Amino acid sequence: MVIPCLNEADTLAACLQKAQQALLENGIEGEVLVADNGSTDGSIEIAERLGARVVRVPERGYGRALMGGFEAARGRFIIMGDADDSYDFRELPRFVAKLREGFDLVQGCRLPSGGGTVLPGAMPFLHYWWGNPMFSWLARRWFGAPIRDVYCGLRGLAKDLYVRLEQRCTGMEFATEMIIKATLHGARIAEVPITLHPAGRRSHGSHLRTFHDGWRTLRFFLLYSPRWLFLVPGAILIALGLLGYALALPGVRLGGAHLDVHTLLVASLWLLLGYQSILFYVSTKTFAIREGMLPEDPRFEGFFELVSLERGLLAGAAALVSGFVLILVAANRWRLAGFGDLDYAQTMRWVIPGATLTALGFQTILSGFVVSMLGMRRR
Repeated sequence: MVIPCLNEADTLAACLQKAQQALLENGIEGEVLVADNGSTDGSIEIAERLGARVVRVPERGYGRALMGGFEAARGRFIIMGDADDSYDFRELPRFVAKLREGFDLVQGCRLPSGGGTVLPGAMPFLHYWWGNPMFSWLARRWFGAPIRDVYCGLRGLAKDLYVRLEQRCTGMEFATEMIIKATLHGARIAEVPITLHPAGRRSHGSHLRTFHDGWRTLRFFLLYSPRWLFLVPGAILIALGLLGYALALPGVRLGGAHLDVHTLLVASLWLLLGYQSILFYVSTKTFAIREGMLPEDPRFEGFFELVSLERGLLAGAAALVSGFVLILVAANRWRLAGFGDLDYAQTMRWVIPGATLTALGFQTILSGFVVSMLGMRRR
């Protein structure tokens, strides 16, 4: 068992004794390892006195402490749990049993929606009613994670799964990174209902910072879901842009509103923003897959088989030329008018689409090269 620790002298002894009791009474062969993150309150001495193995992790961070502990762990399975005595480590055998059944990751669930129990005073109001349910819903909706309590710090996993996940987050989002990456890599995940107790520490408050760590978690979710960060907003913007073109090019009247070139200009803006967002999606997902941050996606590979660099360059060149042609048509009308005043309501119907197509073509050509470079495999 790995217990991350930073100045937990108030509660560490109770946690170690419960963990050791669980191992002894259930005949589980294992060790209790304390991953100390720079304690100065005697936590290290307490751990050593009670027979735990101490691994010193000087780099600060919840994730860093767990990484150091996981890498030092010798067993086939790892159970992790916080040192504030909010988890009853005598529940450890239930996690081991699930791991022995063949599950790769066994997540504790404190929330009633998953059968868990939160004792009075054990979880802040905002965490209970908003933070945990919201992030857990996002994990299920965006990534398909079969869990109801994404933040629960009591969980077990196979050591080989941890090696495969190649986790990178060094802060509190380490725990959510584990669930998301395990889901994306097709790991077998189970959930065990547990009871959350009020933290026993008295010398200092929680290491969790509600808004700071909440933002880091949301940021991580977005970075690991380029579909929701880039693709979906981009598709919506393009749809709005095409709708604007369909209404503004012929000058449709809706009620008392006449949709004219101003609407056309805004629609072009939406098209450009939406297309750029989709290009960002392709670039970021390509990079994430090649760097091992996301697993291979057969649908994405199929996209690249269909849309090669050469085809992208041809499409971009076609859009670029078409845009120039439309602009030249408008320039010729200006010439025929003796380079004087023009009917802007008519001329801009050539200039705006021309400028938009030119920009889209230029974006396509440059992005084609960028994505191609990102997709190159290293030796």
